[in-house]
Amino acid sequence: MSLVTVTEGEFAGWQVWQSDAFEQRAGPFYEKTDQSGGAVIAFRAEARHMNGAGFMHGGCLMTFADSALFTIARRAMDGAHGVTLNLAGDFLEAVRAGQWVEARGEVTRGGGKTIFIRGLVTADGTPALSFTGIIRKVTRR
Repeated sequence: MSLVTVTEGEFAGWQVWQSDAFEQRAGPFYEKTDQSGGAVIAFRAEARHMNGAGFMHGGCLMTFADSALFTIARRAMDGAHGVTLNLAGDFLEAVRAGQWVEARGEVTRGGGKTIFIRGLVTADGTPALSFTGIIRKVTRR
């Protein structure tokens, strides 16, 4: 897996994964650590992320939340690989093209092989999706 630092454009200074083809196609999703040490994950909503009604497709928001789980849980993962066991979300507000979409969250329980996370996705600062997830650490064969 390769995490690359962006050098140009709106996300200069952020990092992005180059090894997940699906997330690259859906996003890409960018990440950084804020001043308090918390993970921040973001992307700019584009027309290609919208549904037929002109709002962000729920599947796009859930894909973003799933990606955010792993960024939020990076320290608790301690270098291990993982899979999503559960991802639940409550849609709070529609997201429109052009908005800054950002996720932040916390590990509510870690240790061992199972990690529990909760988070919030905002669009231009307005809550758009609250989510919870469970990651299971796995070993690669």
